[in-house]
Amino acid sequence: MTTMTSPTTLPPGPTVPRAVQGAYALTQPLRGMRRLRDRYGDAFTVNVPIFGRAVVISSPAEIKQLFTSGPELVDNLEVNLGRVLGPRSMFALSGDEHKRQRKLLVPPFHGRRLAAYEKIVEEETVRELATWPEDKPFATLPSMMRITLNAILRAVFGAEGAEFAELRELLPPFVTLGSRLAVAPISKKGRFNPWRRFERMRREYDAIVDRLIAKARAEEKDDVLSMMLQTRYDDGSGLSREEISDQLLTLLTAGHETTATTLAWAVERLRRHPALLEELREGDGKLLDATILEVQRTRPVIDLTARQVKQDGFRLGRWTLPKGYAVLVSIALIHDDDAVFPHAATFDPHRFAGVRPDLYQWIPFGGGTRRCLGAAFATMEMTVVLRTLLRDFTLVPTTEPGERWHSRGVAYAPAKGGRAVVRRRTTIGGVS
Repeated sequence: MTTMTSPTTLPPGPTVPRAVQGAYALTQPLRGMRRLRDRYGDAFTVNVPIFGRAVVISSPAEIKQLFTSGPELVDNLEVNLGRVLGPRSMFALSGDEHKRQRKLLVPPFHGRRLAAYEKIVEEETVRELATWPEDKPFATLPSMMRITLNAILRAVFGAEGAEFAELRELLPPFVTLGSRLAVAPISKKGRFNPWRRFERMRREYDAIVDRLIAKARAEEKDDVLSMMLQTRYDDGSGLSREEISDQLLTLLTAGHETTATTLAWAVERLRRHPALLEELREGDGKLLDATILEVQRTRPVIDLTARQVKQDGFRLGRWTLPKGYAVLVSIALIHDDDAVFPHAATFDPHRFAGVRPDLYQWIPFGGGTRRCLGAAFATMEMTVVLRTLLRDFTLVPTTEPGERWHSRGVAYAPAKGGRAVVRRRTTIGGVS
C-alpha cells in the first residue's frame, strides 16, 4: 500500500560518505553485510556506488512483501545488468514489457522440453570427466565452467561446428569482463577503458548469433533459439534479432557461471561430509535434490537481488521508503538466519528431505516476477552433473578447512576452485 502523506521511515545505517561505504562493500562484501546486520539489525540503510541510497532487508516477512508487490510500487533498478547484457535483456526490461517477454520465454525451460536437454548435459559431463586426473588435487571450477558453457551453447544457442567453436572461445572472457563491469562504477566515456574492449567483443558475439539465427530459420531443431524464433506475442509479431541476441546472452550469463560455481561449491562441501557422500553413492535421487538445495542455501553464489521504489511513501513492513530508493535483499543473511533455518551454519541436506523450500526464504534464484527464468534448467544441469560425477567417480574426503569465498565480480566462488581428489569407480553405471 502507498500513501502520499506517510513520512519517510528508514532503518538505521552507517553515516560515513558514499565512497567509504563503497570501498567497504567492494573489499568486505559478505563479511561487511554480516557486520552491518549484527550492528543495526535485519534491515539497514546504506549509500553505495551503483545502487545509491538503498535499504538492505533480510526479514522473511519483508522479503515476501517486496516480492509480491506490483511493478507500480517496486520494479527493476534503473541501473541494472542491462548495461552489459543489452537493452532488450530481461534484466533491463520493466513493467508490462518485462511481463510480456517473460511469458514468451518460460515454456522452453519447463516440462518435456527441459527433460530433452538432460542427454546433452550428461554427454558434456562424461566428456569433461574423462580428462580428470586420479589421486591428484585439482580445481573443479574450470571443468564445471566448460560443462555448463558447452551445454548452454548446444541446448540454448543450438550452436555446432564453427559457431560452437567461436562462441566457446569468445564467451568466457566476454562474460568475465561483463561480470566485472556490472559491479564496477566505471564510466563508458573515454577512449581507453574496458568498455571499449567489451563493445568489440559484443559485436563479435552479435555477428555469430546472426549466423545462428539464419541457420535456425533453415533447419528444424529443438534448441531454445529455434523455439524463440517460432514464438509469437499476442499481436502475432515475433521476437526481434536484438531481443533474441540480448536474451540469449542473458540466459548464458545467468546460467553459465552461476551454475558452474554452485557445482564447484557442491564438490567443496561434499568432500567435507564423508557420511553424506556414502549416502549419495547409493544413488538416492531425493537426497541429491536436497543436497543441491542445501549447497545453494549455504553457498549462494549471488548475494543480492534488488528492486527500486517507484512510488513515494512505499510501505515495506516497518519502513516507509521514498521514490527512487533501492531495496536490496541479502540472500546470504536470510540463508544464515537461525530463526529461518535452525542451525543455519550447519551443512545438512536432510533439512530439505521431503520438503520443498519456501521461495520467500530460500532465494538463490531471486524471487517474485523477476525470479531467474532459467532456475529449472540450472537445477536440471546441477542434478545431471552431480549424478554423473558420483556414478563414475569416488570423491576422496578431506579434513582441510572449507574454502574461503572469492568474488569473481558478480558471483562468489570457492577460493581454490572447489579442489577435488577423485578415483574412477571400478563399476560404472552398473556395468563392471
